[in-house]
Amino acid sequence: MSDEDERAYAHADSVEGLLRRGRGLGAVRALQDPRRAAGFVYDGIRRDWRWDGTDDRSLYLARLVQDLGLSPAPVVAQLVADEETCLRACEVLELLALAGSDEAREGLRAYVREGEHWAGVLESVAASWPRGWWEDLGDVARDRIGRETELPWYSEPWTRFGIEVRSRRCVPRPSLAGLGTEELLALLADDGARDDTKSSALRALNGREPAAQLIPLVPSLGTSDGRRPLPPLGRAVERLGAAAVPAARAWARDGRGWLAQLGSEVLAEHPGPDALPGLVEELAGQWAARDWCGPDRTARRLARFGPDAAGAVPHLRRFWLRTPHSYERAAYLQALGAIDPDGLDYAHTESLWDCEETARLLGIVSAPAGPEVLRRIEVLRDDPMESPEVRAAARVRSAAVAGPGPL
Repeated sequence: MSDEDERAYAHADSVEGLLRRGRGLGAVRALQDPRRAAGFVYDGIRRDWRWDGTDDRSLYLARLVQDLGLSPAPVVAQLVADEETCLRACEVLELLALAGSDEAREGLRAYVREGEHWAGVLESVAASWPRGWWEDLGDVARDRIGRETELPWYSEPWTRFGIEVRSRRCVPRPSLAGLGTEELLALLADDGARDDTKSSALRALNGREPAAQLIPLVPSLGTSDGRRPLPPLGRAVERLGAAAVPAARAWARDGRGWLAQLGSEVLAEHPGPDALPGLVEELAGQWAARDWCGPDRTARRLARFGPDAAGAVPHLRRFWLRTPHSYERAAYLQALGAIDPDGLDYAHTESLWDCEETARLLGIVSAPAGPEVLRRIEVLRDDPMESPEVRAAARVRSAAVAGPGPL
C-alpha cells in the first residue's frame, strides 16, 4: 500500500479509518456519536472500501444503519447509481428488510419495477428473502425481461416465473458417497481408473475423516497428461496435516512440477524449528512493505511455534490494528492467542462487533465473561441479519450462562 492509499483509508485510530477497515472498535465508537458517524456509514455503502472481494462489509454497515437509527432513504437513493454501487446498496437494504425495515423492503421492490439494474437486484433478493416477499413480482419480471434485458444465466427466480435462462445444462458428477473408504482408496490406486472417477473419489474422501493411507498414493494422482494434480487433491492433502510432512520432503524434490509444488506447500505449512527466524523476518518484511495480502498465512505458520515465536508478536499486533484487509484480521488474533495470549481480552471482545464472520465467531468463543459480552452475544444470537453459523455459536455460548458455570 502506498502512502496515498494509507491516507485514503484514514488513520487507523480514527472513527473514519476504523469504519473503513470494518473494525469492531469503529462500530462501538460510532454508537457513541451517531450524528458524526452517519456520513462515514453512508460513505462506506456508496464507496467500496474493501481491500478485495473476500472482505465483508454489508452486514457491518447494515447493522450500523440500524443501531445508529439512520434512515435507509440515502441507501435506497444509491440504487440509481452504477451497477456496482447499486448492488452494494442492495445487499445492505436486503439485510435491513430482514431486520424489519419496511422502507428498505419497499425500496428494493420499487427498484425491481423501475430500476436499470433490476435483474441483478431481483436475483439477489430472491436468494436472501422469504419467497412471499418477491414472488408477486413475476409479472414485472416477465414484462421487463423480454423488452429490456437479456435472458439471465441463473435459474432463480426466473424458472419460478416461467422465464427461460441461458445456463447450460449441468451434468451431475458421479457420486461415490456410498462407497467405503477402503473402496475409494482402491479406486485411487487403480491405474486404469479415469481422472473424473478419481476426482469423484477424492471429493468423497474430503467429506470424511482424513485417511493416512492416501499419502503413498499422492504421487500417482496427477492428471493423465502429467501436468497438474487432480483438482480435489490439494484439499485432501491439506486435511492430512502434519501426517503428510515426511512424504512431502520427497515430493518437494520430485521432477514433476505439480508434485514438487504440493510438497513445498505442505512443508511451508508445517515448518520445522529452523524455519522460525525466517518466518519472523518474513512477517517483519511484510509489515515494512505494508503487504496486506498474504501475511495471514505467515501468521498461521508462526502460530504453530507457540511462545517460541514471541519475536513476531509486535508485527502481529500491528497487522491486527491496521490492516485494511479485514478477511485476514482473525488470523492475526488467532496467532497472538497461540503465541502470547496475555492482554487479548479487549481484542476478543471488540471482535464481537467486527465486520468479518470469522472474527465474530472467535469473539463468541474467546471473549471473557462479563455483562457487555453477554449482551452482545445475545444480540448476535437473535439478529435476523446475522449468519446461521454466528447465531448458532451465540446460542451455544448463551446457553452456557443458563447452565452451571460462568459464561
